Amino acid sequence: MTKVMTDPDPARVRPAPTEAATIDIVVPVYNEERDLATCVRRLHGFLRTGLPYRAQITIADNASTDSTLAVAHELAAELDGVRVLHLDVKGRGRALRSAWSASDADVVAYMDVDLSTDLNALLPLVAPLLSGHSDIAVGSRLSRGSRVVRGPKREIISRCYNLLLRTSLRTRFADAQCGFKAIRTDVARRLLPLVADGEWFFDTELLVIAERAGLRIHEVPVDWIDDADSRVDIIDTARKDLRGIWRLGRALGNGTLPLDEVRAALGREPLVPGVPVGMVGQLVRFAIIGVASTVAYAVLYLALHSIVGAQAANLFALLLTAIFNTAANRSFTFGVAGASGMVRHQAQGLLIFGFGLLLTSGSLFVLQHGYPAASKHLELAVLVVANLVATLVRFIGLRWVFRAAAR
Repeated sequence: MTKVMTDPDPARVRPAPTEAATIDIVVPVYNEERDLATCVRRLHGFLRTGLPYRAQITIADNASTDSTLAVAHELAAELDGVRVLHLDVKGRGRALRSAWSASDADVVAYMDVDLSTDLNALLPLVAPLLSGHSDIAVGSRLSRGSRVVRGPKREIISRCYNLLLRTSLRTRFADAQCGFKAIRTDVARRLLPLVADGEWFFDTELLVIAERAGLRIHEVPVDWIDDADSRVDIIDTARKDLRGIWRLGRALGNGTLPLDEVRAALGREPLVPGVPVGMVGQLVRFAIIGVASTVAYAVLYLALHSIVGAQAANLFALLLTAIFNTAANRSFTFGVAGASGMVRHQAQGLLIFGFGLLLTSGSLFVLQHGYPAASKHLELAVLVVANLVATLVRFIGLRWVFRAAAR
């Protein structure tokens, strides 16, 4: 069912196009013979009257089995700036990869054929890319200011999916699935070879890789009406998305994605010279875990002191909190998901723990021999200071351990 929201006013004078800034809008379709012509004509009319840039439409036919391809060719013959791309294999991601890779536009975009998203959001979507302010722009149905009409089932599924992304892959963008996105072409050519999925997870994978590489993602609140005639298989899509999250999490954890190369080629310079991108956020998250670890260490030390003595209490308290500290920093501070590499990371964390143990035990030894009457609370104070020094070393060490995920 085709959605009609706000059609452009035919009486508006078309702004003079900016020749240097071109946009290629891809409309991936599969068996859309009924709605394709209406949607493309409406989009074509909007581009001629509502966008101050030279734009073209690429209809990417995804191995349709009806007359969609024939309708697409008729539209290309009828309307200027419309071209057709045919693929023999289904998959929205494959269609976008093929169309975007072949485009010579400055910015490539895509939108669903039902035009569920109000086209008035198109200019705010592409403008930050054409100005160079951002690298990728996405429509968001979950941001403040968005106006969305859809059933509770799809609303719950969408919110749960994006919550899963934030908890498992530590994403910061609000809506991964909205069919309304744009990307600078030079950025797309760098990222597309890294995106393995060719179906519905394509969007998510592209955004996660871009975010981890330090690229700027611009989110645009949109007005969006659900397509009641959608033929997306929700269960099959959800299964493939979960599999994609697991695969991508493993790739990020293993460091197999060349994020450093992408960051070097496209990433933004640090705001503070000499401070690597992402380090400030890592320091804040590391400090939060550090405070929790210190409190846990103090409680354990005081509880064990009278049972096993100062040195043994320090050993056990430090060992237990070190295991917790490494696991928490692995996930929360450095964003490493999945079980892959977990044992190796803990082993490397224990080496760092060894330095902390040497420093704290040495401080305790010096205190006890220099001031035998020291209370356990004074011992604890000395150990806390020694732990602060060890914490600085731990941050540097863990940043090296999880360097593949540093951002």
